[in-house]
Amino acid sequence: MSDSKELNSYMNRLGQEAKEASIVLSQASLEQKNEALKCIAEKIELSREKILEENLKDLSIAKEKSIGSALIDRLELNNDRIDSMISGLKVVADLPDPIGEITDMGPTPSGIEISKMRVPLGVVGIIYESRPNVTADAAALCLKSGNSCLLRGGSEAILSNKIIWNCLQQGLEKSGLPKHCVQLVETTDRKAVKSLLHLDKYLDVIIPRGGKGLVQLITDESKVPVIKHLDGLCHVYVDESANLKKAEDISFNAKTYRYGICGAMETLLVHKKVAQDLLPKLNDRLNSEGVETRGCDKTIKYIDVPSATSEDWSTEYLAPILSIKIVDSIDEAIEHIEFFGSHHTDSIVSEDNESVELFFKKVDSSSVMHNLPTCWADGFEYGLGAEVGISTDKIHARGPVGLEGLTSQKFIVKGKSNLRGV
Repeated sequence: MSDSKELNSYMNRLGQEAKEASIVLSQASLEQKNEALKCIAEKIELSREKILEENLKDLSIAKEKSIGSALIDRLELNNDRIDSMISGLKVVADLPDPIGEITDMGPTPSGIEISKMRVPLGVVGIIYESRPNVTADAAALCLKSGNSCLLRGGSEAILSNKIIWNCLQQGLEKSGLPKHCVQLVETTDRKAVKSLLHLDKYLDVIIPRGGKGLVQLITDESKVPVIKHLDGLCHVYVDESANLKKAEDISFNAKTYRYGICGAMETLLVHKKVAQDLLPKLNDRLNSEGVETRGCDKTIKYIDVPSATSEDWSTEYLAPILSIKIVDSIDEAIEHIEFFGSHHTDSIVSEDNESVELFFKKVDSSSVMHNLPTCWADGFEYGLGAEVGISTDKIHARGPVGLEGLTSQKFIVKGKSNLRGV
């Protein structure tokens, strides 16, 4: 954009078009929304080769700019990831429609009838880095939940996002819904983000997906309510009662499944009674995968690794790096998670029910797991079809944000000419 006035005019037009489309979409039938999702899936399948070609261009430019390996991993598309996009669209189409769902409430003293109806939020702004699959995933959930969306992807993925968005618009038009139900900010001008954050006249909520710096900027600058998480600093705690084979496999998977996801384990906590038996074998396995391990003073007595610093305990690496700490008790593990964690996802490996219940009760994270790697924190795996992000907020949504997280409720009040007395 040549100047700020032109940029703001462009962004306001996108917001207005999204708002107008949201009114139509909020009244769309389940059949119309499902047809749109299926048409979009077909268009993505037909455009598979073109999507891969455009993604290769994005990857080439990103590598020339020496973008970090974690962002490269998020940026890359392949046939499996395109298959996942298509599958996600179809899964969302098969999910029940949350819109219009009535929740009955109990009788009132006055005899009026009270219930709640689930309704769309309206217009959802989504700001994200890399991950062009988010373009399809987020749009699918917004469409099914009756919301229009305004998408602003990172400049590093602009070509990939544009071709996927083109498929979205073609699918919408084929199904008879307004193409402006899904808008994409096509300019890579960074000022577009600030302009988007000020569209409170049109947007009802903003969901950021990206690094801590981006999310903090959006939180500080936005005039629109934000659903967010700042960090994905996830822990696995290996209890003294743990099956050590399970502990080894879970810890390895939690770290190495994908380094660049917010559900990747960044710190491993190990009870002192099992550390000597677990750590040498696990560390060799991690090292063979290229993972750099760091440890507390107790850890370095069992494995030859660099000493972890205080900064390591509060760092989301998003890289093949892992910090390990030996703890004296489950209480110490929980205290560490509470102090250093980001309230995203934390897991306990244990065969003791009391320890598991204590962990579930005291760890205040959006997902708390038992005998599972933290990388399971994913809306698709939770049966939500997909997610537009994982929220560590407690209001309005928490954990993976799927269909229900993109809705609100309104009171439905019925009477029989009941008059309220003075």
